[in-house]
Amino acid sequence: MALRRLSLLSSLFRSAVAVTLRRNIGISAVAFNRAKDMDPVQKLFLDKIRDYTVKSKAAGGVVDGGPNFQKNVTEEVSKLQRLYGTGDLTKFPEFKFPAPALEEVAK
Repeated sequence: MALRRLSLLSSLFRSAVAVTLRRNIGISAVAFNRAKDMDPVQKLFLDKIRDYTVKSKAAGGVVDGGPNFQKNVTEEVSKLQRLYGTGDLTKFPEFKFPAPALEEVAK
C-alpha cells in the first residue's frame, strides 16, 4: 500500500518536473542563444536595436528627428495644453487620494 502511494507520488512528481523543465528550457533557450548560433536576420535586428540605443543615449532623445519632428511635437503639446489646461506634459501626473472620512455606525 505504501509502496503504491510512493510510486504514484513519484510519477506525479516526475510529470510535474518534466512539464516545468520543458517550459523553462523552451523559454530560456532564446535567452541563452549565442550570437554565433543566432539566425542572421535576428542578429541583424538585435544589432540595429543596440545601435539605436547607443545613438539615442548620445543624442539625448529621438535619433534623426530633425526640425520637422520637433515642430510637430511642439504643436501637439500646445494642442494638449489648450485642451487639458496648463502643466508639464512631459512628466507623469502625481495623484493624491486623501483618506475618506469614515463615520462610526451605531449598533
